[in-house]
Amino acid sequence: MAAPGGCSLSAAFQEYLRHLGLQDFPCGLGSWNKSCPSGRRSPRRGQPGQEEAVLDEETPEALLELLRDQHSPWALPQDCSPQDRLLREVAVLAPELIRGSKVCQVLRSLRMVDKGGLRDTLAKPSSLQVEEVDEGVLQFQQLEELILSANQISRITSANLPRTLKVLELCCNTVGDLEDLCSQPPPELQHLGLGHNRLCGPSQDKFLTGDFWPNLISLDLSFNSLTDLLGLVSQLATLQKLRILVLQGNPLALIPTYRGFLVDSLPKLSLLDDIYVGPDERQQFRGLARQPELSRSEARVVVSVGEMKGVPDPSALQQLEVGSEAPVITCSYFVTYEFPEGEEEFVEEEELEDESNTEVTKTQQSPKGSMLDVDSSAQDTGETKNQQDPAATEEPKAHSARVFATPGMPWADTIDCSYTKEHIAKDLVGLMSYLAAGTVVSVVEEKHPGSRDKKKKQQQQQPRELRSDPPILRTLGTTRVTLEALLATEDLVETVCDFGVLITEKPPEAPIPEEKDEKKGKDKNKKAKAEGRAGQKTSGLPKVREPGAGKGKNKDTAELEEGQGLQPVPLVVQFQMQLLRWPLAVGAHSRENEAVEVEKTQ
Repeated sequence: MAAPGGCSLSAAFQEYLRHLGLQDFPCGLGSWNKSCPSGRRSPRRGQPGQEEAVLDEETPEALLELLRDQHSPWALPQDCSPQDRLLREVAVLAPELIRGSKVCQVLRSLRMVDKGGLRDTLAKPSSLQVEEVDEGVLQFQQLEELILSANQISRITSANLPRTLKVLELCCNTVGDLEDLCSQPPPELQHLGLGHNRLCGPSQDKFLTGDFWPNLISLDLSFNSLTDLLGLVSQLATLQKLRILVLQGNPLALIPTYRGFLVDSLPKLSLLDDIYVGPDERQQFRGLARQPELSRSEARVVVSVGEMKGVPDPSALQQLEVGSEAPVITCSYFVTYEFPEGEEEFVEEEELEDESNTEVTKTQQSPKGSMLDVDSSAQDTGETKNQQDPAATEEPKAHSARVFATPGMPWADTIDCSYTKEHIAKDLVGLMSYLAAGTVVSVVEEKHPGSRDKKKKQQQQQPRELRSDPPILRTLGTTRVTLEALLATEDLVETVCDFGVLITEKPPEAPIPEEKDEKKGKDKNKKAKAEGRAGQKTSGLPKVREPGAGKGKNKDTAELEEGQGLQPVPLVVQFQMQLLRWPLAVGAHSRENEAVEVEKTQ
């Protein structure tokens, strides 16, 4: 039985026929159809005593024209399926075939895709969501193609499938177990589509063998949660007629030797992930199937951060007077990005000597609400370490992320980060979820308060113990980078993150000497102003503008005119993420082995 809110395939099909209006004009059996037998017409009578006459009859050709003409009120939408057009035309040419169960004998292909989106006056959209393939499907005795994409089917019983079936498409459902499907599978099935479902290996690998599918030519397992590459390939090798295979979007597709291992293990394969397998590619991956140690369950990802532009000049905000005792603030800038936890770092031999250096720790608030320590020292790799915050561990997350940072760089018109880091991900399921969601990239400004250099005072005063304040962090911009292309056939995502134009605050102006005098003697200034106003009234002389004020105004006007010619520059950062494939990962693998040997000898 179908779950509440869903329905069986047979019920959805009957509702679908009613929606097409196969019994209404110009379809169906009626007085308007001249081809209908006279006994089944609904005649209109003339005057009494005259013979019965059938009025307003139309030929089948004229009725078909009403269906096919786009300007006709009975025409189907242009985006309707070929199945819709076929049934409407059959209802005109042979309306007796669409009555009762006879329509099931006409169809060789049945397409019930996303019927939850069908709008009708009597049925709710959710009631047409197919959740069960019931016994009524066996009435389709000539059915060869059954497409049930985008429904809510979680289990399918093969005993309810017609034995004549050659194509079964179940894409975008909730299938998580193939045991019922493999109990009595259609023996002539040539295509099985199970993409975008909930299959998890290796428990489902045993149902993908030639014992169940001896005539299978095409198999779609894309975007599931299959992780065991070696185990799955050993089962697929028994499918002697398999020529087309789709596995992209699975965690196992992130393994560097994924494509090469499949191409060499399945010599009859002609199309893998919608890409043709040619003889050159087979020669390139020849012998890889005999090296299973290269296909271990891990992925290698290289993150690169290039140039950063559009950062406001911090010196414009520090217009200090000569002799001022205000501290000088130095600013540095770095870029942060997220990467899933559970990854191992690859550290080369030259970097092992730098681990004893002092680290500069920054506190960064991650988008998920957990506090992370970001290490951005120039010597270290820029990795972040989780802070043991009890509040952050109250609600465990399926796939948490860590924040990595580039080394801090001083301000420049173009800041070259020159950052490259290789991540080795052991949790392929977590990495797949991370790539599907994308990563968060931020630009952070770090302010370091300092002190001005005064040699004279240092000579007169005794040296004191100085204590500097902790650095102040400010996020200048944050954006999300889409990484879904890495789940398909792309190996590289290269983009320029645009954070927009930053609006900087105007630096505070130093008070003029007149304002200082006014603060020292309020009453004297008031008295002087009163006497000045009285003197101006008696003398009648015009007020003279001070030279300093006129010069300042002219300078501001010149700066304003000069600034109008400059266009604002947005804050942008070059960001790149690459998924290493074989043989690019072979070099990294050999360097890792060398580093391990060096560590053992020390």
